[in-house]
Amino acid sequence: MKKREKEPEQKKEEKQNKKVTFNISKTNNFSEWFSEIIDKAELADLRYNVKGFVVFRPWAVRCMEKMYDLIEDELQNKGHEPAWFPAVIPEKNFKLEGEHIKGFSPQVFWVTHAADTILEEKMAMRPTSETAMYQMYALWIRGYRDLPFKMYQRAQVWRYETKATRPFIRSREFYWIESHDCFATEKEAEKQVLEDIDTTEKIMHQKLGVPFLALRRPEWDKFPGAVYTIGSDSLMPDGRVIQQPSTHYLGQGFAKVFNVKFKDKDGKEKYVYQTCYGPAVSRIFASVISMHGDDSGLVLPFIIAPIQVIIVPIFNNENKAIIFKKADQIEQELKNSGVRTKVDKREDRPGEKFFFWEMKGVPLRIELGEKEIKNKKLVLFLRDSKEKKIIDEKNFVEVIKKEGDLYDKRLKDKADKWFKDRIVDCKTKDDIKKALEEKKIAKCNFCSIGKEGEKCAEIVEKELLASVRGTRHDKKEIAKGKCPFCRKKANFVVYIAKSY
Repeated sequence: MKKREKEPEQKKEEKQNKKVTFNISKTNNFSEWFSEIIDKAELADLRYNVKGFVVFRPWAVRCMEKMYDLIEDELQNKGHEPAWFPAVIPEKNFKLEGEHIKGFSPQVFWVTHAADTILEEKMAMRPTSETAMYQMYALWIRGYRDLPFKMYQRAQVWRYETKATRPFIRSREFYWIESHDCFATEKEAEKQVLEDIDTTEKIMHQKLGVPFLALRRPEWDKFPGAVYTIGSDSLMPDGRVIQQPSTHYLGQGFAKVFNVKFKDKDGKEKYVYQTCYGPAVSRIFASVISMHGDDSGLVLPFIIAPIQVIIVPIFNNENKAIIFKKADQIEQELKNSGVRTKVDKREDRPGEKFFFWEMKGVPLRIELGEKEIKNKKLVLFLRDSKEKKIIDEKNFVEVIKKEGDLYDKRLKDKADKWFKDRIVDCKTKDDIKKALEEKKIAKCNFCSIGKEGEKCAEIVEKELLASVRGTRHDKKEIAKGKCPFCRKKANFVVYIAKSY
């Protein structure tokens, strides 16, 4: 018997359902999953007609604005002041610091014309702001009373990335915060490095649920012009690490170049010691998406979700007015208590709305129908566990707030366990290779993170297609035995991983 051909309306309905559902395996095909969720959840649009540049769409921007607020509040609580510096930097500024220009010149976008006029001196679109900010610091810092001097800006930066670009992960324009600090002593400056790591811990890990390793980079992989660099490496589902906020101890190198001095208590002029710290908000968002999302779409932390609670009224023509009125009342009570809430009054079927808001990653959903109004109960759906609870209407606001806190804790706990399970101890090159093939981070003994270890690092890059990420800066780990590559005495415990 022939199957009855689907009616045009039925085909249309199925097509609409396909738009709001999402069912791709993040574990088996992360690359496709990531591309699809960016498209389906309307996080970014890649169709802007300049290669490597994307348009960030409202749902992503609203999340990232909340992230900016969290980071800026933490920085200001720790004594940083906000500023806005120009986006263009004169070429002569770059030339002042040799290592810096050598490291960044291949990535710089240069402005050479103003209208039809060729500029006397070309200007860089800032790839980072040391060479913009420190000339002003030399004017502002005079004596020891001006120190410590802690300043940051939220800004866009531009880098001509030659590697493959991906929205949020790697692009030629990204959105970040950069703090640049000055101190009277080396001890104070190095204490700031630890404070920067603490900021990453408190915001990216504790608030957003993204675990990381604070790793001191090998000598060959430090920030151009820095004494040393600490990178915060998080792991993506495809087994590649992504560098999140990095902090750099700059010593007095930039201070001497830009003449940033102060008169100390003893009356002598001295150069300041400097640090800089760069949390890239758009890149952290990539980790948030990837760490918490599942095969149904986004799973956004409650703390940054643009909509924390979606109310889905279940109605017909007869009871629509009554249910909408109650939904509006619940929405207003939640909004009054600071919970970002929306009522979905579209005429679509409830199931379609459920799928849509699950794909968008809204943490909590209230389902409200005639039965719930009669019984003075609410159906509460939890996005992360997909569990449904029946809650009393009389104290629903307190319950929602508590569930939001518990929700974020569950996301963090789940991510911590996943991350911990993917760091493995390795003794041999074969062990390391196996760990990398299993999409994990290899922890092993290593000869040196100084220049003498560079040859072994080249073996890692060429034979294992990975990189030596560095040593733990937040804890002391004792090396034993020999380096698995050169068989010389191991002096450091390092972490090896594939990366973006």
